[in-house]
Amino acid sequence: MLHFIEQALTSFVASATFGIIFNAPRRMLLHGGFVGMIGWIIYIVLEYAADAVPATLAATIAVGVISQLFSRMFHAPVIIFSVAGIIPLVPGGLAYNAMRNFVQNDYGAAMEMAAKALMLSGAIAIGLVLSEVLNQMIRRLPESLRTKS
Repeated sequence: MLHFIEQALTSFVASATFGIIFNAPRRMLLHGGFVGMIGWIIYIVLEYAADAVPATLAATIAVGVISQLFSRMFHAPVIIFSVAGIIPLVPGGLAYNAMRNFVQNDYGAAMEMAAKALMLSGAIAIGLVLSEVLNQMIRRLPESLRTKS
């Protein structure tokens, strides 16, 4: 349980401080950190039950949906929350290790790591797109219900 709390706090700090690097408004740093922490918690929980790729996809969809909600709640651009929120999910270490293995002529391990990094990056991209599609569907749902009555 202590490991889980450490993971949550570390992802919160990483997401919030990444907001500083990208000049997010100070009042939004804690919210961006919260989005990143929730995304990482979802990833960790689902990674135990499934592979990293579906866990990343689900966590990214959650980050996108929460970012949309926070955008409306705090009257700020969605990108402030979504960029900070996906930071813990980005496979930077895996991509680094893939390149290191290429340099060391270990092409088998390098290709395996590069393929996984590519799949994780694709899951992040697809998750952000799907969350936007879900947002558009939800926003249009009340309109369609009003026209049918």
